[in-house]
Amino acid sequence: MLCWGSTVEGQLGIGGARDPVCEPRSCQAFNGRGLKEVACGGRHSLFLLRDGRVYTCGSNRCGQLGHDKPGDSPELVVALDTQKIGVVSCGQAHSMALNEQGQVFAWGAGGGGQLGLGTAEETVPIPRLIKKLCEHRISQIMCGNKHCIALSKDGQLFTWGQNSSGQLGLGMGEPSTLSPQPLKSLSGIPLAQITAGGDHSFALSLSGAVFGWGKNSAGQLGLNDKQDRSVPCHIKFLRSQKVVYISCGDEHTAALTKDGGLFTFGDGSRGQLGHDSTNSEPLPRQVQELMGSEVSQIACGRYLKHSLITYGMTTCDIKSPLPVKSSLTGSPPDVLRYLDSPLTPFSPLQSSTAPEDFRVTNISRSISLINDASLNTWRMKLLDNTDSTITNLSWVFLFGNFLVGLVLKALLFFVCSPSDDSHFKTNPKVPGIDLNSVRLLFETLSKPPFARLLEQATKSFESLLIPQLPCSPPDVEAMRIYLILSECPALHDSKNYITLTIPLAMAILRLDANPSKVLDNWWCLVDGGVFSRLVDMYKSIVVFLLTGGKALLVPVFLENYTSATLKLLEKLHKVNLKAGHVEYNRFYIPDITTLVDIQEDYLKWFLSKAEIVSTGSSVTLCAYPFILNAQAKTTMLQTDAELQMQMAVSGANMHNVFMLLTLEPLLARNPFLVLHVRRDHLVSDALRELTIYSDVDLKKPLKVIFDGEEAVDAGGVTKEFFLLLLKELMDPVYGMFTQYTQSNLLWFSDKCFVEHNWFNLIGIICGLAIYNSTVVDLHFPLVLYKKLLGVAPTLEDLKELSPTEGRSLQQLLDHEEDDVEETFCLNFAITREYYGLTEVKELIPGGDRITVDKNNREEFVEAYLKYMFRDSVSELYQAFSSGFLKVCGGKILSLFQPSELMAMVVGNNNYNWEEMEKNAVYKGEYSATHPTVRMFWEVFHEFPLEKKKRFLLFLTGSDRIPIHGMESLRISIQSTSAEEHYLPVAHTCYNLLDMPRYQTKETLHRRLTQAVEQYEGFSLV
Repeated sequence: MLCWGSTVEGQLGIGGARDPVCEPRSCQAFNGRGLKEVACGGRHSLFLLRDGRVYTCGSNRCGQLGHDKPGDSPELVVALDTQKIGVVSCGQAHSMALNEQGQVFAWGAGGGGQLGLGTAEETVPIPRLIKKLCEHRISQIMCGNKHCIALSKDGQLFTWGQNSSGQLGLGMGEPSTLSPQPLKSLSGIPLAQITAGGDHSFALSLSGAVFGWGKNSAGQLGLNDKQDRSVPCHIKFLRSQKVVYISCGDEHTAALTKDGGLFTFGDGSRGQLGHDSTNSEPLPRQVQELMGSEVSQIACGRYLKHSLITYGMTTCDIKSPLPVKSSLTGSPPDVLRYLDSPLTPFSPLQSSTAPEDFRVTNISRSISLINDASLNTWRMKLLDNTDSTITNLSWVFLFGNFLVGLVLKALLFFVCSPSDDSHFKTNPKVPGIDLNSVRLLFETLSKPPFARLLEQATKSFESLLIPQLPCSPPDVEAMRIYLILSECPALHDSKNYITLTIPLAMAILRLDANPSKVLDNWWCLVDGGVFSRLVDMYKSIVVFLLTGGKALLVPVFLENYTSATLKLLEKLHKVNLKAGHVEYNRFYIPDITTLVDIQEDYLKWFLSKAEIVSTGSSVTLCAYPFILNAQAKTTMLQTDAELQMQMAVSGANMHNVFMLLTLEPLLARNPFLVLHVRRDHLVSDALRELTIYSDVDLKKPLKVIFDGEEAVDAGGVTKEFFLLLLKELMDPVYGMFTQYTQSNLLWFSDKCFVEHNWFNLIGIICGLAIYNSTVVDLHFPLVLYKKLLGVAPTLEDLKELSPTEGRSLQQLLDHEEDDVEETFCLNFAITREYYGLTEVKELIPGGDRITVDKNNREEFVEAYLKYMFRDSVSELYQAFSSGFLKVCGGKILSLFQPSELMAMVVGNNNYNWEEMEKNAVYKGEYSATHPTVRMFWEVFHEFPLEKKKRFLLFLTGSDRIPIHGMESLRISIQSTSAEEHYLPVAHTCYNLLDMPRYQTKETLHRRLTQAVEQYEGFSLV
């Protein structure tokens, strides 16, 4: 051991010398005795041997040596002789020792409460046990001048002593605290290390988050000011630096990074910061002189403000790091420990083992990890009823352990590589946690040997963890618990919905805006399986509450729990809109239609939105339309139509709307929307007929009568009307729409030759198609329905409509070089060709003179989209929109997503061909067992998907199916007397297929293929 500095009180332990030792001198006191650690106080020193014995020397004015012998040479602290001590620490005039069982002993000056014994005794000469910490297993202790800080294995942080500058982190309420107090503001953060300066304190998380509090007169907290802090503050500047170790001097601080870099900040008046100056630094600043070297250990002197850095580097009243030169130092020191007294550093001499690297987590001093060994240890403790500690696990214990074990993947059979530093990337957008390991852990806990352990953990979640989850967690690391708990199988068990799963939802909903946004960001990053399980879990709870909630809960709790579950699903739905984890119909709860009276629920929602009738705090499912499937929304549409018809006819007060819902008298008088049209004047007649009806009448069931025909409209005539009308409206001769060949989609034409009321008619037709459950073959892109719902178009919409244009604009945005002007040669104007003539359209005023460059390219893309989807088609779209909203306007429209609204008009592609076969109807000689019918289905099921869709188009007029699914699509197959060389004939209006009695499968396949491939359809595309 080498020592140097002041010897006034004998603190170097080299005998009676009183002159300062200016160069490192060998101290023979512990030669060959296995010195493990040294701690230095104001004027005294502690020495810890590997066998757990403690020796002290130096000043004993306050009893800080723990014995009554002279302090010139190290003497054994006999009172600790029965303990195996693992850690020692010194304050200004007090001492601390931690044994291997996690118990803390204190002695010395205690007037400021720094001993944590519950009394303010001025001196305590014999080590005493701090009883208040006995129920926790302490892993780290650190002493400031007159305060102390301790970290337990279960992740809790305790502080006590003087609080003059807020160094306890408990606020400024009390000048001092006589016994350890939990620092709850950092609860839930997995802490790797704690340290204390003169009157300030620091805590470091496993993922590199640094928190400081206390005195800040020299900027030693690194917060870019000199104001003291009485509660822990996140040092954001260090967040991205991968800090792994912190050391504090009296008024300065040093931070060591995983890469071996060193940052210092605070008082620099003696050059102790190593920046080649005596300036103080209120922000962490990297020591430039050490760049290129890997620093592995750091320590800060406490009072005369000096720092030493291994391997032989120090600053001692020198402005930048220099080597410590001595004839005794032939090799680097083994361990450089905390240097807490005036110029009295100690270090064990060279050892056969490699020097300790502070960048590597010391498992013995860290909070508990979850791994295979620890799981078995806890399991055995549960089996041994004599150990009560495991059955009283605090929530922080579980909380901290989960985070540590899972973040570092040190659980079960996973081994964390020292180079694995992905968890250092934890930030508001990256959780830094391996959810696969979480899942494996819970799978292990679910096995019979660990059943009691999981049961105990579940109880802790219920009684301690979830109820104490804060609205504003101290750091993003504490947010991981919300991801972890979602994987716990207990939360997916219906018997725990009331006690665990719903309270967790309530805790999530209580989060302040910023942490709530962090959780949203993380949910965007999880894989689809994790997200799906979360959605399914809360969907199941809704069904659970609707089926058995009334029997289990009083109304007010049922209301609150249902509301919380639905709001959590709403939050997940908003995340899914951004992340696209699952299809929108994954949120549907099909059971809703049988569990709830949708009509009544819609009326409650309608009245509450209209602010006509107060429904109190009553939950309405219509306020959460994303859980409602097509059947439920169709019921809502019908209810809305009936409601508006009843109100219009009766003129009744809306307060009586429930009483007025009996519609039989009204329907008997005027039950249908009847259109009389001529086949050869279809467009003009439709315009004439539809203009004479009110908006309410348009919501009635549609019946069409063709002039001179006596056919009764049972649905087929109406469908024929839609098909024939759209065929005429889509005729290219009118130029109403532009067909985009790549996507096979239509969009409004810049130039057309018809009145705007034709577009109004198409809008009305789309609305009527919804109310009459008829699929129309209109190939409009999704952006049309987004515009109807007030959703802004994006570049993705242009990619759908015109893939080439969309990709070109994406390439413009993605171009990384600075030569945008030369590469793309664009300005804020575009050219359009109309019937052989070219026109230039400016996207902004003077756009033909403004070149697109790297700085304004996003503005160009926005202007391009605005022109495509708004400016160029504004009048035509307005005509279409007014027609559509005339039928489907009002609050009801807000319940739909764009894709749902699109499916209501043109159907969807959720094909179930077996269902179509099951629902088929046969006429004439045909039946399900007829040989020709059996051959037909064999041939059909052998068709590839595209050919099946072509058949659907051939038979029904659309290659999509109604939003209700295949069960609502009923096709008919009837026999004919035609010979085999005839093709099958489709009666599109009735979904009827006339099929000759083919004798062989090959003939049927050939004739059906010919018929399908020759069909051109009614519409433009």
